[in-house]
Amino acid sequence: MSTQNANPPLPSSEAFGIAGLSFRMFRDESDYPLMNDVVQKSKVADQDEWTTSVEDITRDYRHLRNCDPKKDMIFAEIDGVPIGYGRTWWDDERKGDRIFSLFTNMVPDWRGKGIRRAQLDWLEARARIVAAANPTERGMQFQIWASEFETDANRLYADAGYEIARWEYEMIRSLDQPIEDVALPANIEIRPVTDADAPRIFEAAYEAFADHWGETEWFTPKDLDEWRERPTYDPSIWKIAFDGDEIVGTVMNYVHKKENEEYGRQRGYTESICVRRAWRGLGIAKALITESMKMHKAMGMTETCHGVDTQNPTGALQLYEGLGYEPKRTFYTYRKAL
Repeated sequence: MSTQNANPPLPSSEAFGIAGLSFRMFRDESDYPLMNDVVQKSKVADQDEWTTSVEDITRDYRHLRNCDPKKDMIFAEIDGVPIGYGRTWWDDERKGDRIFSLFTNMVPDWRGKGIRRAQLDWLEARARIVAAANPTERGMQFQIWASEFETDANRLYADAGYEIARWEYEMIRSLDQPIEDVALPANIEIRPVTDADAPRIFEAAYEAFADHWGETEWFTPKDLDEWRERPTYDPSIWKIAFDGDEIVGTVMNYVHKKENEEYGRQRGYTESICVRRAWRGLGIAKALITESMKMHKAMGMTETCHGVDTQNPTGALQLYEGLGYEPKRTFYTYRKAL
């Protein structure tokens, strides 16, 4: 057995004094409905407003990278029924460290009993084994996320020695308010695109996002393959700016119909906003966003939404606030040296 294939011992269930408690590894796709059940039971307590399904999990796990679920996941069960699970994987930042990401899910009724911490400790131990088997000269960090409303997770991560490294806002813009007209520079135009243009658009986004904090190998051909399987994938509603034949800026809009149905809203997303470095400062992002808002309103949406790194060096937060976007919730990225 190679070092990377070794696993830390599973937590001892006897140490908790909880009848029926046990820990196990991931089995196969039959776990996906059980994982979705844990997520659904957690959403209300964590005030999450996103939609997931067995189909979503199946697609996501088909496209995992630097992760083997049968080695990198842990489940906690009561009488054979999962009450929580977690996973770890790793990525290299394009300009920085090797990041070992983790998450732990736990249904509300079983939080605060040490079970979630046991999952986290096991995931860290597994990540250290993978790190030792894949040496690098980069620095190495654990990374994990939580929203401001996930009080149990925030307490757990702080107790485990994690510190907040970055803040991100989910920002909402009502489309009931006026939308200004923003002129593009004379040599720049927004053109309709199709799926055939997507590889070039991803190449432009890959270049543009290189300056972003924590950026890993994202917007690659492999990522495009996964995007094309999403029910929200629709290049016909993307707003893409061109300078001649050069793609210089993007807003990869989408509408999540199931999410809108679940939460009784009409929201369009103005995500993947970027402008390549040589074309920044010309008002291109502002024009792409306002055109996106007008389009979403014409489609019957009543609000638009996107996330933003509050410390983005390009001034994105100030741009979005100037366009009428307001923070709705805060997400934290936690890190701890491995």
